[in-house]
Parts: sequence; structure tokens; C-alpha cells
Amino acid sequence: MHQRILISFFILLFYLSSAQTYEVQYTSSYNGKEVTGQTPTLVWANERENYILTNKIRERKAEYPFEITKVEKPANTVISFAFLKPNEIISASDTESVGKQTFELTDETKKILGYTCKKAVTKINSNTIEVWYTKDLKIKGGPSALGQNLGFVLEIERNKNSMITATSIRKVKKTGIENVLKGSISPTDQLGYKDLLWKSRFTTLNIFDHETVNFSDQSKSDGNIKRFANGTIILKKIKFPKISEGELIFTELRQQSNGDAYDRTGTVFIVPENTSQSFFDGLEKGAKTLPVYDNGNGKQYYGITATENYSPAIEMMRFFTAFGINKFNHIQLKDKNWQSVSPYRQDITELKPSLSEKELWVGVFIGNYDKGGHQVSLEITIHKSDQTVSRNNTVIPLFNSLNIMEMAGQDYSTMFNNDNGLSVEFTLKKDLKSAQLRYITTGHGGWENGDEFIPKTNSVFLDGKMAYSFVPWRTDCGSYRLYNPASGNFPDGLSSSDLSRSNWCPGTVTNPNFIPLGDLKAGKHRIQIKIPQGLPEGTSFSSWNVSGVLLGSE
Repeated sequence: MHQRILISFFILLFYLSSAQTYEVQYTSSYNGKEVTGQTPTLVWANERENYILTNKIRERKAEYPFEITKVEKPANTVISFAFLKPNEIISASDTESVGKQTFELTDETKKILGYTCKKAVTKINSNTIEVWYTKDLKIKGGPSALGQNLGFVLEIERNKNSMITATSIRKVKKTGIENVLKGSISPTDQLGYKDLLWKSRFTTLNIFDHETVNFSDQSKSDGNIKRFANGTIILKKIKFPKISEGELIFTELRQQSNGDAYDRTGTVFIVPENTSQSFFDGLEKGAKTLPVYDNGNGKQYYGITATENYSPAIEMMRFFTAFGINKFNHIQLKDKNWQSVSPYRQDITELKPSLSEKELWVGVFIGNYDKGGHQVSLEITIHKSDQTVSRNNTVIPLFNSLNIMEMAGQDYSTMFNNDNGLSVEFTLKKDLKSAQLRYITTGHGGWENGDEFIPKTNSVFLDGKMAYSFVPWRTDCGSYRLYNPASGNFPDGLSSSDLSRSNWCPGTVTNPNFIPLGDLKAGKHRIQIKIPQGLPEGTSFSSWNVSGVLLGSE
């Protein structure tokens, strides 16, 4: 009995000693230059397993989320571990990918760290990958799952410009992986793993989830969501985190028809609360309680221009619903496979100063008179980034003529039938450097002579002088035909959704124009918008929805 135990012990000792572990470090380079600020890739490998991580992970200095990959030998099962946050680890297994890899083996050789390596070539997603591997180490492994069946991979080059190369190899008795890969691990499938890892890389503010925006006297507010104008406006109070310099902000809305077949004006907006009166007061008490704008054309427009004590709604994103997407997908046309949802996604990083660390009402409006209306989901995401496109630290809302309270009696923006157009005075307490006007404009009047279908020049004046002039026009509307199942077809072979329009298309976002205004001195200034608005025909009339926010750095 004792002899059998002794033999088993020596067998185990031999097995452990034969499982020699190598520690290999790799660095990355691009176009022959080492990538600065990188964390070297670290590989621990023996004949039974191959761990892939980084030095920062080993040193417990890695930022969440991060990954460790394990390749089990000889089955080549790839197990991925994602550390999403402290005490939250997920994993997924892949038993097939290594076996499916195909390579063109060559006779070309070169030395890396004194080891003779051969080259194998493969293509992945149109990228040419060269893998340099050695058999001198008597084990298989490498810095990724690629080439795990070839030998030990010491270099991988992509498209002759991007490279990861082994810089050191040493034998180790103990890796310490058990001190890194520890704690409760939740297994999931590969798609679920990728999704959870992806979403952990940024902050998501979930605002609306399949909420109805319709026209009905049955639409009522609750403790979570406010509804106004018979349900055509929905709002929710959102607390924004601190958003640091370099972070990017995106707003994303997904929309489907829930009964309305037409293309409608929509907007995602926030209600600034830096003045004694806000747009939310108008929602609760009526549009006519807000400051009035009168340019002399005989009409009064409420709540559209800033005053000393009032800020209009800040428009984050202007969008237009498609003709009946999803609800009317039963309308069949040959070779037309309708989309089921309209996605609208836009970078709004320039609005960061008006969002960071603030608690604000975030709203969605879709103009419609349909009881089914539309269904929307809205989220705002915040992403760490090195981009510095938006450098402004100031956001000043100036005007927003889009009649968000249309279904509660707020008039259309027809003030451009007068030469005064839309004018707003504002006072800067400090000098504003590199000022820009974030300007969104769309023309409306949906008959053949209406401004929806007639190009019109928009002119922006600063302190009485022309600052910018252009014709807002979209000619790409036909690109979105598959989002518009209920769009009518005409005898000329076109559909309504094909037609070019004044800066919008059914099923799209309208991008802001960033108009440079230069450096502005402290004191009073005036912005004026002029558009040659078309004349009414019978009961039909034209209007222009314009919003403007002043950006810059104090």
C-alpha cells in the first residue's frame, strides 16, 4: 500500500516538473514605432494552459473593465473572464474558434529572442495577419487565441503596420494567477458576455423604455413620467453624473409607429433650470404664461426666446418619424423588406456644461393627433475618450421656435413672414472665446409650394451684421425608403419619403450647424434669424422650426 502511494507521488512530481511554465511579455508597435503609454501583454503558458493578461492586471492596477483569457490544452478551449467591476466577474467558453483557424504555412523564418520562428498567414475580416511561431519551446501558446495550434506565437503583424512582439521570455515556478482570478464568477453565453462587457465600458442613463407618445385624453402623468399636451410630450427627471473633460455624450432614441402612419416632427430636449422661470412652468400652467415674442407680424409666440429670467428648452436632438414603421409593415411591395425600428443616435458632447452634475427634466415630443401614436425608448450614454472636439465650457440657450406644446395650443413658428424674423438679445457677464451658435433648422409646409419642398436661405446676424448664410436642404431622403412602409407612391415612380426636403427626411436626425461667431466681449448682443418664408395658400401655411444655443469658453 505504502509502495503504491510512493509511486503515485513520484508520478505526480514528474507531472508537475514537466509542466514548465514560461512567462512571456509582449509590446505593441505601429508603423515601426512602439506605442506610447501601453501596458505590456503578459502570457503565462505551459503544456496544460495559457493565460493572457497584462502587467497592470497582475499588479492590481488595471481599470475596470478588463479581461483575462485562458486557453486550456490540449482541447484549445478558450475561456474569457471579464472583470466588470469589483466582485463582478463573468465568463464564457469557446470550444470551436481555435480549431476553425486556417493558415497558409510558409518556409520563411526569422529569429525572435534567439528562437527560430516560422511564418503563417491568415485573413480575418479583410485584414492580412502574419503569425510568427516557434516550436523550440515545446509548448503551444501566444498573446491571443490566434495561432494556438501552431506552436508558441512570438509575434503577430496586421496589415504590415500593427504589431505585437515578444520582448522577454523566462521560466517561472509560480504565476500567482490564483490571486488574480478569484471570487465568484458568473458564466454566460458568448453573445451575452460580449454585450455585458461592452456595456460596462460606458455609463448608460436609461430614460424611457417603450413609452407611448400619442394624442389621447387618457394620457396621464404618474410618479415617474410626466405627460403633457394630451400625451404628445413625456418627461422624466434625470440626475446626470459628473462628466469629465474628454468624455463623449450620445443620445439615442428608438421609435416605432404605434398607430400613426405619418412623418412627424420630434425632438429630445432638456429643461434648463438656471432662471426663475422655465419651460416646465409653461407645461404645467400653459404656454401663455411664458414670455412672449412679438416681431410685429400680428401674432404672439410664447416661450421661444430667452429673457433675463427665462431660458427656452435646449434641443438635444431633432428627429423625424418615418411613415408608419413597424405598425404598417404589413403593406407589401416587391423586394421591399421593411425595417422594424427607426434608430436616431447623435453626439451631443458640446452640451456637456449644461448636463454635468445637474438634475434636469428630459423630454420627448412627437407632434401627432393619433390615439396609438408612437412608441419610443431613450437613453443617454457617456463614454471615456481622448477626443477633444468640443472644448466649450459654456452653454447658453437663446431660442427654440419648435412648438413643443403644439397639441396644447402653442402656435407654429411663422414669424419669418416678417423681415424682423426671430431676434433675441442676450447679455454676457464675461468675455466668451471661440463662440459658436449651435443652430438646428427645418422648413415645413407640406404641399408642393410649401417651404418643406422649397429651398430657402437661412441668414444669421450677430449684432446687426451677417455672420452666416446657407440653404438647409437634404437630398438623400430616398436612402431611407425601407423605414417608410406607409409612404405613398406617386405616378412619377417616386415615393413621398424619396423627396428632398428643407433639412430633414422621414426617419432621420437633423444635424446641428455650428456657426462660428468669433470672440464675444462681455455685454449685450443680439442674434437674429431671417428666412424668406413662403406665403400661405388657402388653409396651408409654411413655418420654420429653429433652435439656437450659444457655445464658447469663458
